[in-house]
Amino acid sequence: MKKSSTLQTLLLQRSAAVASFLIAFSAAATLAGAWFFQLVIGLPPCPLCLEQRNAFYVSIPLAALLCLGANHGASSKVMIAGFAVIAAVMLWNAGLSAYHAGVEWKFWPGPADCSGPINSLGSASNMLKQLQDIRIVRCDEAAWRFLGISLAGYDVLVSLFLAAVAAWGAQASLARHRRSG
Repeated sequence: MKKSSTLQTLLLQRSAAVASFLIAFSAAATLAGAWFFQLVIGLPPCPLCLEQRNAFYVSIPLAALLCLGANHGASSKVMIAGFAVIAAVMLWNAGLSAYHAGVEWKFWPGPADCSGPINSLGSASNMLKQLQDIRIVRCDEAAWRFLGISLAGYDVLVSLFLAAVAAWGAQASLARHRRSG
């Protein structure tokens, strides 16, 4: 029983550090999973998949800096702003991922560059060569599903989770700011 209250006290006192670490670790694990599917399993990402990774490329270093800041007395305003940026980026990514999942389920059309028809193949004499060299990864076809959910669908869930953790970190930083101010 005492261990439980100690852990709870630690989480309350170190919420910003825990939130920033959780974001950095979870985002890095998500990217590692994406690279695993790409490089080990051989599922090439479509253009929307690559765009969805940008939120993680922003959030990982920012969360690492917030973790350092939380452990070295950074300003509450800086911490709140950093968590707000991560929350906004992850909410944007959740929307992009939901759009991508909808494209895979054929709820709406995707971008023409990865789910539309190929309109220009050049001259007829060079067409066969171009067709052999073209490798289009379609955004409207899920390369892999688990329990009926594609990787884009899981990205929605991960992004929403990370946005919620960032909101928790911002709230903890705001509470710290109010206590100190």
